[in-house]
Amino acid sequence: MKKKDIIKTIITNFHTRKIKNSYERNIKLPINTNIIISVIGVRRSGKTYILYETIKRLLKNNVLKKNILYINFEDERIRLKQDELDLILQAYQELYPKINLADCHFFFDEIQNTQGWEKFIRRIFDTISTNIYITGSNSKLLSTDIATELRGRTISYTVYPLNFKEFLNFNNIKPEFYGTEQKNKVLLYSKKFLELGGFPEIVKLSDDLKIKKLQDYFNSIIYKDLIERYDISNPAILKFFIKKIFNNVTKPLSVNKIYNELKSLGYKISNNVLYEYLEYIQATFTAVLVNKFSYSPIKQAKSEKKAYTIDCGFLTAIDYSFSENYGKLLENMIATEVLKAEKEIMFFKEKKECDFIIKDKKKLTPMQVCYSTENQSTKERELKGLYEACKFLNIKKGKIITFEEENTLIYKDVEVEIIPAYKFMINLETN
Repeated sequence: MKKKDIIKTIITNFHTRKIKNSYERNIKLPINTNIIISVIGVRRSGKTYILYETIKRLLKNNVLKKNILYINFEDERIRLKQDELDLILQAYQELYPKINLADCHFFFDEIQNTQGWEKFIRRIFDTISTNIYITGSNSKLLSTDIATELRGRTISYTVYPLNFKEFLNFNNIKPEFYGTEQKNKVLLYSKKFLELGGFPEIVKLSDDLKIKKLQDYFNSIIYKDLIERYDISNPAILKFFIKKIFNNVTKPLSVNKIYNELKSLGYKISNNVLYEYLEYIQATFTAVLVNKFSYSPIKQAKSEKKAYTIDCGFLTAIDYSFSENYGKLLENMIATEVLKAEKEIMFFKEKKECDFIIKDKKKLTPMQVCYSTENQSTKERELKGLYEACKFLNIKKGKIITFEEENTLIYKDVEVEIIPAYKFMINLETN
């Protein structure tokens, strides 16, 4: 079958089939902005379903479904080169010759899979329609890839796996914790969220299937988003590197240490290549890096980093030992929840360490994450690190996030609020 005919089949199928059901997310894309809407995020975080929700809103606003062109470039039938992208417009016009393209809304899902897509999108924007939505599983979709062609023509949204409030909503649990029965439900689901994360498609699966699905997601990121996109010639080193990053979440990341381990195992690779891999890993949202706090933006950018995986489910699925290491899982979960809330996050390290410094507008909040403070030596260590961060920042209040403990105390002259993770996550937007 000719490529144009395949595209016609895909377009027709979209117009004749019911749009898949989806849950509403916190992100709601604007419509009729006359600017390109770009949506990025880790694979399977729900970008496609956010497009579906946007399409449903257009239909409710009396836009005809035939005036919506949706193409998913993950479809294995679509293997277009740059000079073949116009076949999409040709196929659509041949199917609907009476429809004016200027009245159309264009949705291109995972368009990064086609080289030269930027020029195609710019041509549509400049000459046909300004109603364009694009998605991609790589942050460079909004930096390097569009720096020249689409600068000033797009606004961007980042989609993460579900945050905790969305996770509760997907499970029909009210985000409330005042009644004993309701609090116990929220606590139960916070444990599930901690262990297996918040990728939307796995929420309703059984736990064993969740693990298999998460492993499948992880492998898809490795092969499609990293190895294929960046033409990585030694996948074994990449996998080793990623697993080392995952094993060391909550600790400062040392690329040199991983390099030396690889070298001792007989692998020949340069430090520079590992730093390139690290950029790729960040670009595909496989992991996020957190800077050490400094008042100097330059020093902060050059400082040592901590790495966190984008979803706790990856940690459990890739290394079963993590399912019992609740301290690391909790810190990883809190880090990603803060990022989802679009707050800046850093860590503090001088003589002592403090897990996080959260910056919300101009307010700085020192914060430790500890699964339990019942052990006195553990509690004292957390308090000392928090106290040093508060003194360094000249702040009189700090927080310790635990799994379920709650208290307020004074340590020396600093007020310390001990908060259960579920309460912190539910109230995070208003913190």
